[in-house]
Order: sequence, then structure tokens, then C-alpha cells
Amino acid sequence: MASSSKDAVVLHVDGHEVRVSNPEKPYFAEHGIRKIDVVEYFLAVGDGILFALRDRPTTLERWPGGVFEGARISTRVDNTGDAFYQKRVPKNAPAWVPTAHITFPSGRTADEIAPDSVAVVAWCANLGTLTFHPWPVGKDDVESPNQIRIDLDPQPGTDFSDAVRVAPHVRELLHEFGMEGWPKTSGGRGVHVYVPILPRWTFTDVRRAVIAFGRELERRLPDQVTMSWWKEERGEKIFIDYNQMARDRTIASAYSIRPRPHAPVSAPVDWDELPDVHPTDFTVLTMPERFRAVGDKHAGLADHAFGIEPLLELAERQAADDGLGDLPYPPDYPKMPGEPMRVQPSRARRPATAGD
Repeated sequence: MASSSKDAVVLHVDGHEVRVSNPEKPYFAEHGIRKIDVVEYFLAVGDGILFALRDRPTTLERWPGGVFEGARISTRVDNTGDAFYQKRVPKNAPAWVPTAHITFPSGRTADEIAPDSVAVVAWCANLGTLTFHPWPVGKDDVESPNQIRIDLDPQPGTDFSDAVRVAPHVRELLHEFGMEGWPKTSGGRGVHVYVPILPRWTFTDVRRAVIAFGRELERRLPDQVTMSWWKEERGEKIFIDYNQMARDRTIASAYSIRPRPHAPVSAPVDWDELPDVHPTDFTVLTMPERFRAVGDKHAGLADHAFGIEPLLELAERQAADDGLGDLPYPPDYPKMPGEPMRVQPSRARRPATAGD
């Protein structure tokens, strides 16, 4: 149900009132998509987006002015963008918006929104949230990931089709370790594969497991896959972004909207349909009908929780047999135990000159 006035629409969702201000505001003007259309999109895929976010600390990617040519997002070094990431719960949040207390790599803490209803998702959408970035943990145990997220990231010279060609090998390797994955489009050029795991290990353990997995995939597909953190060394390959499993690194959730002119969304898909889809197939305008027809393709994640012992054993073998240790963390992280030098290879090789 909804009531409206010239300046706002009030929606009744899950027993809560959600006020949508400026409902006619253009959000994707090229396709006639307004703010109210964005909110109604999230309601249409409500069960799916809530499954992706439920009880997870979630960073909001807010585009309050909509998506338009030249729009850009604020960063740590330039906060003058048109959009921004919101990690802490807004001060005006209703009492029914739940939170989770998390610790960043810096040691600072925050209370992040941890959705427990579609009403919370709609309330966030009214703030201009297009993309939801949930942590791979539940709010009851924020130190122990319960998902592995494998990010197949196309590098320059490669595209979505290259990521799709690697994806079946990801599934095959998971099967060898007694695991299963659920794929989705990123909404951009990449493919994400989610693996539900038991929440028994730390972020460091799970990241180590993903590094071991990626290295084995790289060994098998050296011309297609790279694990190099340094862009200058990756070549035209698919990068397995292992640092997506580091603390406070997140991936756009299933059903999130990506800030591109055609309003694409991150779409769960079946393995057998992945070779035949394209990211542009799934948008704010097309996903509701697909969701009504096929439901949530990630619902099966709820029925499994795998152990990562085989991957940790692989990491031990790689260290013992090949001398393979840790890999660099993101540049904003404190120096981590056992981490190699965080120096770009070309700079590390540069001969010293006078004045250096």
C-alpha cells in the first residue's frame, strides 16, 4: 500500500512506513527511471536482495543525485564526488533499522546497517542507495566469514566473455575440494562465485584459502588466470581478486544496481545459463520479471556450509613445495604478519640513483 503527495510517497513495507522523498527525481534519465522506480525495483526483488543482505553489516553506495554523465564517486583522496560510500548508520535512521558493530583494519569501529527486512532496503534506497556492499559475515559473529566470494575480474584486453570461460574451471576445482559455488554477474564486466562456508575461521584464514585456490587455478590456466596483485604484471588475463576476502572488502550484492547509464543489476544465474547471458540482459527494468519467473537463483546458498580445511591444506603444500607465502594486502591496510614487500615490482627493480 502507498499514500502520496506532491513531494513524497509513503510505502507500507513489512509493517513499517517508508517515506520516499522526491519520488519523480530522475535516477537513470536515459531510460526514464525515477527514484520511485528504484525503490519499487528493490521491492520487486525483495526476497532476493534480503537474502543477500540479511543480518550482514552493509556499506551503502549512495547516489542521491542519480546517475548522469560525468557523475563520479568520492574517494579517500577526493571527497568532492556526486556519490559516496556510507559505512556508518545515518544519524536519522529509524529505530527499526538494525546495525552490526564491526572493526576496520585500522582498528577503528563502526555500527553498520544490517538489514533484517525489505523495509530496511527500501529505506536505504530512499537515501539514494543503488549498490549494497555486505560483509561476508553475520552480525552475530563479525570475525568469522560464512561465505567465500571469488571475484573473476577481467583485466584490460579481456571482458565478460573471458571471465565466463574461466568460470567452469572454478566450479570444477571447487568440486575437487568437495565444495559448490553459486555464480552471478557483477553487473559490470566480471563474474562472482559465492561459496557458503562454516563460520569457523578468521578473515586471515579464509583469505589464505582463496589465495591457495587462485594459485591452483592459475597453475592450471596460466594463459587465462593471474594472481598478481600488481597491474603491471597481470597481462590480458582474469585476475582472481583474493583481497576481496580481506576484512572490510566487499562485493556488490546480488540484485544491487550498478551506477551505469543502462541501470544494470548484479544477477544470480545458473551455471548452465552463464555462457549464454550478457551483463546488459539484467537491468532495473528487466530483472523484476525474471525474478517473478525464476525466483532467487542464489537461494541454494542457504542449504550448505562447507569446510575450508582442504584449501588450507593446499596452502600448506604450496608453501612447503613451492615456497609460496602470503601476497600483498590493499595499500590502506596496516602491514600484516608474513606479508611480502608492498612495493610495485618495477619500482623495486629500479636501480638506485644519486639522491634516492
